[in-house]
Amino acid sequence: MKIKIIKSEAEYDAALERLDEIFDAKANSKEGEEAELLALIIEEFEQHHYPIEPPDPIEAIRIRMEELQLKQKDLIGIIGHKSIVSQVLNRKRKLTVKMIRGLSKELNIGADVLIQQYETF
Repeated sequence: MKIKIIKSEAEYDAALERLDEIFDAKANSKEGEEAELLALIIEEFEQHHYPIEPPDPIEAIRIRMEELQLKQKDLIGIIGHKSIVSQVLNRKRKLTVKMIRGLSKELNIGADVLIQQYETF
């Protein structure tokens, strides 16, 4: 297969099919190098045509809490008092700049994710 930039869904489908055929090729072989290049080209096409939006800030916090096996009480020193943590996680209070800085540092969540707009109730 001649490797080229993917410009259509048909080319994308063909590239996926070819990658599936050679996926287990040995590294540094002709097919292994073809698989690496196809994976990069496919990834570029997907990022452009099927972008995955980051979760909203509260969902990002909840996901990270689950990953780190944290409970609401573990955020008390980062967000504020127990009631403030509860209000933020229940979308009754917006994150402040101070909270965003703390969450970004302590939970390793990008500030760009935390500063997004989100609904409060």
